[in-house]
Amino acid sequence: MPSSSDARPITVALVDDYDVVLKGLAHLFDEYRDRVLVAEIDANRGVSDSVDVVLYDSFAQPESDHHEISELIKNPSARRVVMYTWNFHPELIEAARRQGVHGYLSKTLTAPQLVAAIEAVHAGELVISNQGRRAPSAPGLDWPGRLEGITDRESEILALITQGKSNAEVASLTYLSPNTVKSYIRSVYRKIGVTSRTQAVLYGVAHGFTPDTHRIDHWMGGP
Repeated sequence: MPSSSDARPITVALVDDYDVVLKGLAHLFDEYRDRVLVAEIDANRGVSDSVDVVLYDSFAQPESDHHEISELIKNPSARRVVMYTWNFHPELIEAARRQGVHGYLSKTLTAPQLVAAIEAVHAGELVISNQGRRAPSAPGLDWPGRLEGITDRESEILALITQGKSNAEVASLTYLSPNTVKSYIRSVYRKIGVTSRTQAVLYGVAHGFTPDTHRIDHWMGGP
């Protein structure tokens, strides 16, 4: 908890390309605004001041082994950079540490656990969540298709397909095996009532599985 001498909430910027994902994540902090303040989620508005923590949500985005993360860490407006992810492959954790990420947090953390982890990062700790078996996302998080019964990971797979990624690219981005990717694809096809990739892409375009923007751009010096 913040001390009485440092009562200012920690400012947090959220980075992901899907508005529904960001809004769900932002709502996790609703009851903790005295401790964590979401300062920026709209890439169309420039960040005029530094923020204490940038929380990079990996939903349908590159993981810690990609250059976007190193560029984010270099940005002087980001005092601390935290990965927020389902993927706890040892290579990804090592890549995050090598890049200089200040936290590697699981999407399974409850709201109070996430707030406490952000406070620890802000205090100078390197925080890496313990992750065992794949667990459901924390209550309150959102993703495209959730209300239609599409799971978090199925949604990410469909989002990547809608972005035009091949099965091999999806497997590489998510650190899932090709067979696991195919299993998720079959499952989501059944749920949305399609039988081909073209139909799945058309469904994705019509139902919010295309990115709303590319938020990392303005952190990398773009518009």
